[in-house]
Amino acid sequence: MISHDDHLARILAAAPAPRVERLAVSGGSLLGRLLAADVRSAVELPAFTNSAMDGYAVHSADVNEPCELPVVGDIAAGDTRSLSCEPGSTWRIMTGAPMPEGADAVVPVELTDGGVERVRFEAAATPGNHIRHAGEDVRVGDLLLPRGTHVAPHHVAVLASSGVTQVDVVARPRVVVVSTGDELRAAGSELAHGQIHDSNGPMLAALVEAAGAQLVEQVHLPDDARAVSQLLERAVESADVVITTGGVSAGAFDVVKEALIDAGDVTFDKVAMQPGKPQGFGLLGERRVPVFTLPGNPMSTLVSFHVFVLPTLDAMGGRPPRECERAVVERGWTSPPGRAQFARVAVRRDDSGRLVIHPNSRQGSHHLGELAEANALALVPADVDVVQADDELDIQRLLTKE
Repeated sequence: MISHDDHLARILAAAPAPRVERLAVSGGSLLGRLLAADVRSAVELPAFTNSAMDGYAVHSADVNEPCELPVVGDIAAGDTRSLSCEPGSTWRIMTGAPMPEGADAVVPVELTDGGVERVRFEAAATPGNHIRHAGEDVRVGDLLLPRGTHVAPHHVAVLASSGVTQVDVVARPRVVVVSTGDELRAAGSELAHGQIHDSNGPMLAALVEAAGAQLVEQVHLPDDARAVSQLLERAVESADVVITTGGVSAGAFDVVKEALIDAGDVTFDKVAMQPGKPQGFGLLGERRVPVFTLPGNPMSTLVSFHVFVLPTLDAMGGRPPRECERAVVERGWTSPPGRAQFARVAVRRDDSGRLVIHPNSRQGSHHLGELAEANALALVPADVDVVQADDELDIQRLLTKE
């Protein structure tokens, strides 16, 4: 057997580098995506000098004390005329409207009598007051958003205002999920004796989405090695990752193993972990698409995804490794000797603020009853066979929707 750390290291060494794709700023598809390159401005912001207030554009030298001036006309936001303000006159101007040439201040309407043909100013004007100068916010070439930014709605405003229409982002890995087994039926189907509902397929599909990857297809196949081979040949044409579940142990109907044994660089290992000992990983097709063959027991599938698939999807999606946390055991349990155990646990903070581990009472790879209470996996090292109360363990949070 090999350790789970060695198995993961081998997988990550083979994982493809992140792909880059270009997305439009408008339309909403950019939200939450990871920028693959710095974005710099090609324009100045503001693009032109404009008024910050509703009021009157003036020569400040004309309004050094309360006085009255003739109003030449109005300048609204969006006015495209090239206008000038002669000494001894004023323009009525709206917020965001371009300043007329020669004017060096705006007097807010609140400090005037609001006149249309002539206006009385009640206070002196100060040069530069209430003016937004061209380029004072952003200059050409200024960094708008750095590489690695997860795009939020307010980032879209920055990009759109700077005239950016497309940006490069890290592509979400495209994933095909395949569950196998003659005994499986879709949820809600009527079950004959010996049949069960397929929980692995829907769970893996949900895990893929929660990991921030793109689910391309979720398929269930019978125990037919030819059908598995045909599906895999098709999947590697469109997917970046393929995940299968079931059919990788040592049984007579382990069709995934049969289909893949001569299909490329695929290795099947016994990993020193519980649950999830039978594991397979390799690269398929001309595009060298990673394929994970996970064991079929539901808890083995869940744990295997978090331990092996999730770090790979993160690496292919340009994300940093997820951090483990330390937590204190509330009550102890036993762990299989010589194998790292990934125990399903509920983690809560106690009154003192400590993270406390509450283990599920049953840790079998087929046990689903208490899974709804779990929110993390606790890693018990391979050289520990008895976990004691007050021991500290590393925990990995179970995925929730990002």
